Amino acid sequence: MGKLIATREAYGKALAEIGREDSRIVALDADLTKSTKTADFGKVFPERLFNMGVAEQNMMGTAAGLAAAGKIPFASSFAVFAAGRAFEQIRNSIAYTKLNVKIAATHAGVTVGEDGGSHQSVEDIAIMRSLPNMTLFVPADAAETAGAVRAAVKINGPVYIRLGRSGVPDLHGEDFVFEPGRAVQMRDGGDVTVVAAGIMVAAALEAAQNLAAEGINARVLNVHTIKPIDVEALVKAAKETGAVVTAEEHSIIGGLGGAVAEVLGENCPVPIKRVGLPDVFGESGDPKALLEKFNLTPAGIAGAVKAVLKLKK
Repeated sequence: MGKLIATREAYGKALAEIGREDSRIVALDADLTKSTKTADFGKVFPERLFNMGVAEQNMMGTAAGLAAAGKIPFASSFAVFAAGRAFEQIRNSIAYTKLNVKIAATHAGVTVGEDGGSHQSVEDIAIMRSLPNMTLFVPADAAETAGAVRAAVKINGPVYIRLGRSGVPDLHGEDFVFEPGRAVQMRDGGDVTVVAAGIMVAAALEAAQNLAAEGINARVLNVHTIKPIDVEALVKAAKETGAVVTAEEHSIIGGLGGAVAEVLGENCPVPIKRVGLPDVFGESGDPKALLEKFNLTPAGIAGAVKAVLKLKK
């Protein structure tokens, strides 16, 4: 699959590139410019990058003010601080007022690694998804990240982009077009549908390939937009395959799994299994070892597929 590229790295490059096209774009950071990669934007536009220090709440308030003045601010920090520490400011100053602020939150999920459970946000999708007016992107690779950044600029309102620390494989060709709110079918199959987001899309594709060797044909849907979610694609897949597995680097409560369960519960009830953290915090450790511990692997997805197929029968 070639070189592994972290979605946070792709974010920094995309922001610098699109900054050349639109002078309204500015970036704000909470003293983490090298980690969140807003430093890439700052190298090109030093006068348009504002380091707010370790003051995430103030950063979001300032971003709201810049948006009210006609700018398009991208505010970045680690996901646990962006979605958690600054929640009230995001809720009341950005989402409630529907201001044109883009929140690019990096280091999401357990692949933060050795920084441990205090810094591994496994609840940010649930938090941001609950806010009215909020659009929520979880890109799976560099191409989707670049597409999400460009799409965010075109959306007149708040957007949350969830980004990771670790490198991920490229899943799309050069002709890929990012369409907000539209799931991408990565693989066809009629026995079961695996709905994945973020780093779990690559794991889902590997799981589907391994399952095919056992005679199980799994469809893989890449849901890069958690809100608004693609109801039509989910219902179609549920009707055609009769069973669904969700996979995310997030708690099974309130994230992609919760969103899919809500949609299908109302529109097309089928057996569902959710792959994600089972209502626990993360912990310090090697990223790969943590993924294995929490079954966020191709084998974990394949096991969930086999379990849900038994319910389907």
